[in-house]
Parts: sequence; C-alpha cells; structure tokens
Amino acid sequence: MKKRLLDKIRDRSLTVGVLGLGYVGLPLIAGFGEKKVKTIGYDINKEKVAMLKKGRSYITDISDAELKAVLPYFKPTTTVKDLNAADAILICVPTPLRKTKEPDIRFIMAALDIIKQLDYKGKLIVLESTTYPGTTEEILLPALEMSGKYKVGKDFFLSFSPERVDPGNKRYNIKNTTKVVGGVTKQCTQVSKELYEIAIESVHPVSSTRVAETVKLLENIYRSVNIGLINEMAQLCHRMDIDIWKVIEAASTKPYGFMPFYPGPGLGGHCIPLDPFYLSWKAKAYDFNTRFIELAGEVNGSMPYFVVDLLGEVLNKYKKSINGSTILIMGVAYKEDIDDTRESPAIDIIRLIEKKGGNVKYHDPYVEKLNVGSKVYSNISLTKVQLAKADIVLLITAHSNVDYKMLKDSKRPVLDTRNGMKKFRSKNIFTF
Repeated sequence: MKKRLLDKIRDRSLTVGVLGLGYVGLPLIAGFGEKKVKTIGYDINKEKVAMLKKGRSYITDISDAELKAVLPYFKPTTTVKDLNAADAILICVPTPLRKTKEPDIRFIMAALDIIKQLDYKGKLIVLESTTYPGTTEEILLPALEMSGKYKVGKDFFLSFSPERVDPGNKRYNIKNTTKVVGGVTKQCTQVSKELYEIAIESVHPVSSTRVAETVKLLENIYRSVNIGLINEMAQLCHRMDIDIWKVIEAASTKPYGFMPFYPGPGLGGHCIPLDPFYLSWKAKAYDFNTRFIELAGEVNGSMPYFVVDLLGEVLNKYKKSINGSTILIMGVAYKEDIDDTRESPAIDIIRLIEKKGGNVKYHDPYVEKLNVGSKVYSNISLTKVQLAKADIVLLITAHSNVDYKMLKDSKRPVLDTRNGMKKFRSKNIFTF
C-alpha cells in the first residue's frame, strides 16, 4: 500500500481530497492544482460549491483568476462518495470553543463519520484542524481501526499537519510557509511529507502526531501571551500618560532580545483567541494549570471593555457621553485587508456601545453585513456627510485602502486603537 501510494505521489498521478473548503482548504486546492494534481473538494455548503464550479472565489487569498486556473484539475462537490476517488484526504474543518472554553470537535467528528463511509484502504488521511494533543491518536485512529480490517501504517496512513494560513499575508502563503507533519507511524510521516512536498517548498517532519498538534498550539500561545503582555502595558502606559507606540518604536531599535508586538482592541480570528484554550483544557487532565495562557486570555478579553471606557473618556472631553452619541466604527474585520469577522473584537465593542445607549454605524470596505447577536448592521460609505453625522470615529481595524486624511480633515474626534493614523496625528486623534 505504501509503495503504491508513494508511486502515485512521485509521478503526481494521485488525487487529493480536501474536506472543508474555507480559508485552509481552498488554498490547499489551489496549491496542488498549480502543480496539475487532481483534487476533489468537499463541503456541505451548496452555495459555496456552486460558486467554485463557476470559478468564483469567496476568500480574499484566492482570486477568481487563480481559482479558474486550477478548475481543470479541481472537482468541487457536496457528494460524499466522490471522495472515494481520492488517494489522500486532508481534513480542514473548524474547531471552535464551547462557551465553557472546552474544545468543540463536532466538526472533526463529522469529518470522521464521512471518512468511515468511504473505502479508505490505501489512503492517506491528514488532520489539519487545530486541536488538543492526542486527538489524532485518541479519536481518529481507534475509529478508523475499529472494524479490525485495516491497520494504520500498513492498510491506511494517518497523520497530523497543522494549518499555517495567515489570511491577507502578502509575503507568506501556503507555498512558502514550512509545513510541519507528524504521522502515527514512520510510514505515515514519510507518505505525508512527500505528499506536501508536491505543493509546498519546505516540509518539516516531526516524531509524532502529538508533537505536530502541540506545535500549532505553541505558535498561537506565543502570540497570545505576548499580545496580552503588550495590551497590559498599553493600559498601564495610558494611566501614566506615556505613549505606548513610541515606547515600542524605541524598544524595537534593539537588535537582539526584543521582538515588537502591538496592542489593539482585542484578539480576533479563528486561531489566537481560541486555540490556546485547547491546550489549557487538556492540561487539566494532567493536573496542570496553564497560568500564562489563562492570564493572557483574561487580559486580551478585557481589551474591548478598556476601549469602550476610553471611548467614553474621549467623548467626555467634548462634553458628550456614549449614551445618545453616534459612533462610526472604522473596520470590523478581525485584521486589516481581509473580510473575516470571526471573533472580531468589533463585535464585542459594538455590543458594549449599544448597551450604553450609543448609536453604532460602521464602514469596512471588505464587510458588507455584520451580525451582532440578532441585529444586522450594514456597511456605510465613508463620506464627508457621514463623518459629519458622527460624534466620534472609532478605528478598530486599520485597512490600507481607507482615506485616513479624510478622517483627520473632518475634525471629528478619532479614537485610534491600531495606530493606523500615526502619519496624521493631531489634536482630534486619540490613541492608547
């Protein structure tokens, strides 16, 4: 089985199946398609699949032109049995947290149920979804070996390879970002490594699936903890009337021992706010408290409250309060130059402002609609008329295609939580 699969990988006659066609799955499809490798993409969303069949992309990292270029090798589908034609199946489904901050792996379990419907003899199965250490060998492996017909490393191959997609990153993409792979057996690792080497410049094998699973968590915990530190520093510097942005700029001149992180209104996206708690939850089974992880989560989670308090302070300078004021929010995506609003701090900030009686409007060139609870907000155009109607502008996401000079010239007070207007500092521009 191993030789047969490796032969197909080496002559590129294999078919790669991808389960889940979102920010992780679709770039994988494009990566293998560029190398003229056949792919089958499965998703339960019929509208998305219909768009893909027409060559229309719904994520910012893959253009319509890029998608159309790989369509001759790509079969989008909502039919499970189509995955039988795949020699390798990559699982790229969401892994959210429950409200109790416990892992929610229902999408992984649904993907596992799909694979069990297939004849997976001779196939490579790779989990890419971020999860807690042990998921691959404690959940997937027993289910796939349950029948007793197939043995891992002999009849089928199972690995974990953490996704490393950074939406909107113009420098690093799926092709030039090193791929980490860890298999249940050495045979699984070898097959996985050679598969990814088709589409990715560098592949780094590790000794086990548990190591690979922990790699992704460490990467996101590293960011969460350091962002938590700088967010706490931002709050302290505000009280001490010290410009945190100037502090970071000066500290960054040190050529060693310091890496700049920047404060903001809170954490967003599908990784950093959620993934650290997967390890925190697992650690409890070993009677271990992950104090840094949980403290960083607390600090980062408090930032929307800090921003709204600061918003009230700025309005007070103009003899106004949040109650009754119109707040124009600039940017509701969780980071600049993308349309992803998952876990965006803008959502929490809007809730808090509304609770205090503020009237919220928003402008975001990438997001036409935003759901906050049961309420739907619509994007408004950024015009002098709209700015004149606002009592204050709150900059949450610093998209690069926004006319910041217009904000400055409007003379409206602006609370800038991203230092996006550093070139336009004036008396009406406020920051941490």
